[in-house]
Amino acid sequence: MTHWLQDRLGVAHPIIQAPMAGVSTPRMAAAVCAAGGLGSLGVGAASAEGAREMIRELQALTTRPFNINLFCHEPAERDSAIEGRWLEALAPEFARFGAEAPKALAEIYKSFLVDDAMLEVLLETRPAVVSFHFGLPDAARIAALKEAGCVLLASATSVDSALACQAAGVDAVVAQGIEAGGHRGVFDPDAEDEALGTEALVAQLVGVLEVPVIAAGGLMEGADIARVLGLGAVAGQLGTAFVASDESAADADYRASLRDPACQPPVLTKTISGRPARCLQNALVGWGAACTETVPAYPVTYDASKALMAAAKQAGASGYGAQWAGSGAMRARDGGAAEIMAQLVAELQAA
Repeated sequence: MTHWLQDRLGVAHPIIQAPMAGVSTPRMAAAVCAAGGLGSLGVGAASAEGAREMIRELQALTTRPFNINLFCHEPAERDSAIEGRWLEALAPEFARFGAEAPKALAEIYKSFLVDDAMLEVLLETRPAVVSFHFGLPDAARIAALKEAGCVLLASATSVDSALACQAAGVDAVVAQGIEAGGHRGVFDPDAEDEALGTEALVAQLVGVLEVPVIAAGGLMEGADIARVLGLGAVAGQLGTAFVASDESAADADYRASLRDPACQPPVLTKTISGRPARCLQNALVGWGAACTETVPAYPVTYDASKALMAAAKQAGASGYGAQWAGSGAMRARDGGAAEIMAQLVAELQAA
C-alpha cells in the first residue's frame, strides 16, 4: 500500500498538505500539487458559495488531484445563559481595545451534516478527494460523493472512530495524533480523548483496518514521514510545516509567534472555538486558561473570539489570533510551498 496515493490518484509523493481552514489557500494547494504532493483546501468554515469560489480558483490553477475538507460536527446546542456569561467574561478583554463585546453570538457556519448547498457544490465541482473532520456524514451523502467519483478520507483519533470511518465506506483514514495542530478530530468533544500519539495511533490502525492509513500530527521533516511510512502508513499529512509558506493566509503575528519560544509549546484549548484545538500560547489562550466560565458550543464560541481578534488587530495588538500549530511549530518552513515540498521529498529520499 506504500504507493497508494500514486496508484489511486497519480500523486508522485506520499505527502499531503493538511487542509487548515483559514490558513490554506488555493495558491498553496496548487503549489503542493505541482510539486508532486496532494494539496488540500479547508472549506469547513466557508459558505457554500465561498467554497465554490475557492474550488473554482484552485481548479484554474491546477489540473492535478486535490483534497477538499469539510467539518462534520453535530450542530450547536445553544444555551443563551452560558453564552451570555461568556460574553460578560470577555467584556474586559474587548475594553482593552476600546471595543464592546457582541450583544449575542451566532452559529457562524454550518456543519456539512446539514448543509445541502455544500453537497451540491461538491457534486458540481467534483474534487478528486473529499475529506471529513469531526465525524462522518450520512450514508446518502457518502454515496453521492462516491457516485461523483470522489475519493473519501476521514480523520480518526482512536481505533473506534477509525473503524466507524471504515464501516462508513471511506477509502482511507487519517490517523490524527495528539501532536497535530488545529482542531482535534474527535467525534464527541465531551467524551474522554485517548490522546494517542501519531506513531502509536498509526501502529494500532494499521493493525486493525483494511483501508489505508494516513499519518497526521507532528510531522515536520522528511525523516518524520519516513518513520510513519515504516509503521505502515501510506502517506504523511503535514500542516504546520506549511503555515509560514509564502502562499499561507497566516498573518505576520501568526508567523512571528511560530518562532517565539514564549509561545511554545502549542497547547490544547477550547477557548477559541468551543472544541479542543492545539494553538500557540498567546494572550487569548492564556485568558481562557484562567477563565472559569463554561465554554459555549462550537462554533458559537468562535464568533466571540473572531470579534475579539478583530478588535485586537484593529488596535495593533498581537496574541489574540487562532494560531493553530502542531508540536513541531518552531520547525515550520519558510519559502514557497513548492520549495518546502522539494525539501521534504529530498529529506524523505535521504531517509
